[in-house]
Amino acid sequence: MNMKYKNLVIETKEFALMKRLIRESGHSNDHIYLGSVQKLSEEMMFAKTVDETEMPADVVRLNSVVTIRTPMNKNIVFSLVLPENSNIAENRLSILAPMGLALFGYAKGDSISWEFPSGVNEIKILKVEQPVPVDNPAK
Repeated sequence: MNMKYKNLVIETKEFALMKRLIRESGHSNDHIYLGSVQKLSEEMMFAKTVDETEMPADVVRLNSVVTIRTPMNKNIVFSLVLPENSNIAENRLSILAPMGLALFGYAKGDSISWEFPSGVNEIKILKVEQPVPVDNPAK
């Protein structure tokens, strides 16, 4: 495994959100999913949490648009979203899907070995884009 920042980097509010989502998601019988939740939970114990203003732009977070390379040498692009906003047909992947759990907190250039329903695979993060903030019309 290759990590640019040595540990996961997670924005403080997203860290609290993920802890809550993980806590609420522990009622599955799917061992792959539970293994993904457990692995992310363990990695979060050593994560570097930072304020929004200090968050590196190349780190995968909620609403990031991520380009990865799969073991089959195929590039895939998707947005990482809350579970209620996921829609595979629109390339919106739940942050609680095994792939979302695998990528959260990692950075562009990182390679990750993770267990998916298809088995343990290595994926490489090729590109991370953050959504452009919507200007506040009340200014």
